[in-house]
Amino acid sequence: MALIKFTRDNFESEALTSSLPVLVDFYAEWCGPCRMLGPVIDEIAEEASDFKVGKVNIDEQPELATKYQIMSVPTLLVIKNGEVTNRITGVTSKQKILDMLA
Repeated sequence: MALIKFTRDNFESEALTSSLPVLVDFYAEWCGPCRMLGPVIDEIAEEASDFKVGKVNIDEQPELATKYQIMSVPTLLVIKNGEVTNRITGVTSKQKILDMLA
């Protein structure tokens, strides 16, 4: 599946009302750890068939960052049925991210 760029305009339709689980990567361009995690998120998105993957740039979408209480980046959220079911902050392994989605 293609990587989705989440905005305040599409977040509800793409993430909250999705019939599939959604992995959301809150990041910033200036964030070194985010740049390290980025290729892993891109790879997961390419391989994904039973969930969606997308990113939120906190500088461009501060409303979403505030709503989900993002205090540091990168922060990954898993959303299922409109609810956050899992959260992890910082760089983590691909396997740990996939385990969050299981």
